[in-house]
Amino acid sequence: QVQLVESGGGSVQAGGSLRLSCAASGYTYGISCMGWFRQAPGKEREEVATLASDRITNYADSVKGRFAISEGNAMHTRLLQMNSLKPEDTAMYTCAVAPFCSHLGGGLTVWGQGTQVTVSS
Repeated sequence: QVQLVESGGGSVQAGGSLRLSCAASGYTYGISCMGWFRQAPGKEREEVATLASDRITNYADSVKGRFAISEGNAMHTRLLQMNSLKPEDTAMYTCAVAPFCSHLGGGLTVWGQGTQVTVSS
């Protein structure tokens, strides 16, 4: 079993920055994709950013140029640097891992508990 622990959420004013961290532990063998999703009240879950083991990244159009996903210093840790935050970025952000990025969000996905990000105008 893989366990995911997120940290770094909080409240910030528009234009500010936050950095989320996701640490995976347990049986991480075979996990080659880690990513972040978000869901705002009344909206569908949205894939925000993914990072594959070959370091290929993918971003939602709504965050391109503002968010960056990267490897953390600790093994099996991924960071999501969020800059130029907007009120519409307010959501519950959840870390997820899967054997492949094409599987992320599907039945093979392991989810974290989520961390709230609130951006005020």
